[in-house]
Amino acid sequence: MKKSITFVAALLSSMSILLTGCSLPEKEVKEATEYLNDKGTAEASTATDEATAEKSIVVINDLFEPAIEDVTATAEASVEEAKEEQTSTDDRVTIVCFGDSQLANGRDDDTDIPKLLESKVPNAKVYNLAISGTTATLEQSTSDASPDNMHSTCFLGMAYCLAGKSDKQATLANYPVILDKMDSIDPAKVDYYILCYGTNDFFSNAPLDIDTYASEGDQAHALYNALSKGIDTLQSVSPNAKFILMTPFYGIYVDDAGGYIGDSYIVSNGIGTLSDYAEKVRNVAEAKQLTLFDGMFQTRCNLYLDTAGAYLMDNLHLNLTGRQIVARLLSHNVNYLEENEPYAFIEMDRITIADFDPDAVYQPDEKFMKEEYPGSWEKYIAGEFPLAQPSEEALSENSGD
Repeated sequence: MKKSITFVAALLSSMSILLTGCSLPEKEVKEATEYLNDKGTAEASTATDEATAEKSIVVINDLFEPAIEDVTATAEASVEEAKEEQTSTDDRVTIVCFGDSQLANGRDDDTDIPKLLESKVPNAKVYNLAISGTTATLEQSTSDASPDNMHSTCFLGMAYCLAGKSDKQATLANYPVILDKMDSIDPAKVDYYILCYGTNDFFSNAPLDIDTYASEGDQAHALYNALSKGIDTLQSVSPNAKFILMTPFYGIYVDDAGGYIGDSYIVSNGIGTLSDYAEKVRNVAEAKQLTLFDGMFQTRCNLYLDTAGAYLMDNLHLNLTGRQIVARLLSHNVNYLEENEPYAFIEMDRITIADFDPDAVYQPDEKFMKEEYPGSWEKYIAGEFPLAQPSEEALSENSGD
């Protein structure tokens, strides 16, 4: 279905606008002159955006994410697999992933980010509890935010379920695979939580944040507050767990002819752009001193306007290549914390899609590493990192020093 909206631009022209392959309802689109947050004040972005520096924000109402089938609701074979996992016992590195379709996609053929990550972290067991279309925030249509009455698959609701504060059987009745996986998790033994939210909060017009003195219900509907409360809940039952927060990923918006309309820095839902929601996730990570994984601002890969077609399958969701890139970069964060790799790998591995080989193992520039990361270098050359062994050339040069 294609319904037109009026786009107030310099030429006051009309066009039918499609968001990542999905149509938008008929709305009056007004030009905005600043980034907006939920309090109606300007919020500066730290990202440098040359492509949008001379363009105004485009406000579009009633944005929504294109639907992708979530196999977790019906995959009976996966239910049996999950039951087998429940009966197994081990002391491996336990990683639990909560998120939306960016983590859920590829689960039907084991090419989802959590599964790819599992193969890159020694002795790891990764539980993918992501559900397509979900938000960090409680649905705007739900006013009761008390855990006893919450039956939502939003992040806050899922955190309450894992912590035993909400009824997980009722909440996950339509997701038997997720329920079985959750049943097999002992929160006290979780080593890592990886969270990926914000995109659907943007599409659902969730407030970016709200005063901490607001009611529980109001806080549950705001991104910063819902993420914070959910993390607090998980920390209460997993006191030794480390957290990695992933921002929403960069995306673009096109018209029905495939023409470029704007990107995650330009198109606003009236509250903010998707990059503003990414900034709010960054704010949570900074406030709680948690690890941040950036998918928006090109700090680790060149996902941007000119490369989006190679990373994304519908201008929004990561394709297989995109997921493989993210899994490799994400694995550095976990492997550093597990002392499998030096911290230098996190900062040195910058992926450009034109050079990416999914089968290649990252090899550092040893000369650069020696000069710029002397602390890591000494441990590296001594062979102290299982996944980062020095080359024969480096060993030979070091023995001659």
